[in-house]
Amino acid sequence: MNRRTLMLFALIGGAALLAGALLARKLGDSTLPLQSGTWLPQPRVLSDFHLNDLSGSDFGLERLRGHPTLLFFGFTNCPDVCPTTLAMLMQVQRNAALPGAQVVFVTIDPERDSAANLRVYLGAFSPDFIGVRGDEAALAPLLKSLSAIAVRQTLPGGTYTMDHSATLYLLDTHGRLCAVFSPPFAAAQLTADLRRVAAAERL
Repeated sequence: MNRRTLMLFALIGGAALLAGALLARKLGDSTLPLQSGTWLPQPRVLSDFHLNDLSGSDFGLERLRGHPTLLFFGFTNCPDVCPTTLAMLMQVQRNAALPGAQVVFVTIDPERDSAANLRVYLGAFSPDFIGVRGDEAALAPLLKSLSAIAVRQTLPGGTYTMDHSATLYLLDTHGRLCAVFSPPFAAAQLTADLRRVAAAERL
């Protein structure tokens, strides 16, 4: 094999390696390994919705843009999952795992969760947590966009509870769903995942 042929093979090999590296990088950009959640290969655009924050101001897609958001559905009478998750999010927030991120708690029980009740409830965890509420019709578009459920279950004696998705949703700076985290949650793992997201500059 002469020198010219060797050089040609070297060039072809180099081009193949470069193409492979570019392809790997492109494919790698579509996913991000997380310990406690799943990164979506393509961010999901949310349908328009209109709820209210605790001051009565409109809370819709515009309030989700410009910063990352950790969003969670729940209700103040939730016996375990909701307070446990909010306590964990308080730890994650203190760890500054994802700079600039806001935590949004959307009640799925507006009948009992007034703005005043939510303010007291969330304030016990963090003054920075954002409470959001709206009636069933107003909640429907957001629940559907995130493939979340909220079902009222009647209890003996005429009271009721709410069955709901316990998923934690990560939205990017465009207000699109980019990752989901499922319980059981651990503050250390979620902190590590969010730091990985921040370092990768995916939001």
